[in-house]
Amino acid sequence: MAQDDVPQENRPQDAVPANAPAGDDPVLRRRVSDLEREEVADVLREAAGEGRLTYTELEDRLETLYSSKTYGELVELTADLPNGPRHPQDQGLSATTPQYSGAMVESGPVINAFMSDTKRLGNWLVPQRQEVNAVLGDVTLDYTEAQIPFDEVQLEVKSILADVKIRVPQNAIVLLDSNPILGSVTEQEAGLKAVPDPNATTAPPKRFHIRGTAILGEIKIKRGPRLSKRLGLT
Repeated sequence: MAQDDVPQENRPQDAVPANAPAGDDPVLRRRVSDLEREEVADVLREAAGEGRLTYTELEDRLETLYSSKTYGELVELTADLPNGPRHPQDQGLSATTPQYSGAMVESGPVINAFMSDTKRLGNWLVPQRQEVNAVLGDVTLDYTEAQIPFDEVQLEVKSILADVKIRVPQNAIVLLDSNPILGSVTEQEAGLKAVPDPNATTAPPKRFHIRGTAILGEIKIKRGPRLSKRLGLT
């Protein structure tokens, strides 16, 4: 029998938290990305490490997580945990943009790329503090389309025989502390302005405080959307 055919009262107690939200809200029906699933997976693993979830509960929720399709399913999986995504109405927030709890976005999980590639692209939720360690790998962080709920973003980046690319909004203020050791840390100046966006807001520019250490590696800070985006190719 499929899980959806099992009566609610016969399902395991830990399948869905007791205080999970219900209803047919359009926010909860929004499709989620692989990145958002990974963010919730980090919350679940952290909860298990703190003893809030048993190993069996963690396995069950991760299995459900990776088959989830909507934001509402993510909310259900973490409704009884302190750092998971919340329904916007729980905090009196806008019903059009899903939000995560402050504890989740203030300090993101460390990005470790060892002989591998890691990318953050598109409409992703930016933590205020992010640590990146790249060894013999590539890391790309693109903030040009991301949700940035903070005035300042702090990045601690280490590149060892690796390439790290950071793309900030065109008008961002970049504060760079660099420490290249047989490597390079470069920042693209504001230069040519981007094509005016009729939907752009008058909000003040975001500040990016980046501390970069490159050992036989490269850290590049660029501005504005990728060329393919500017040309409308993607």
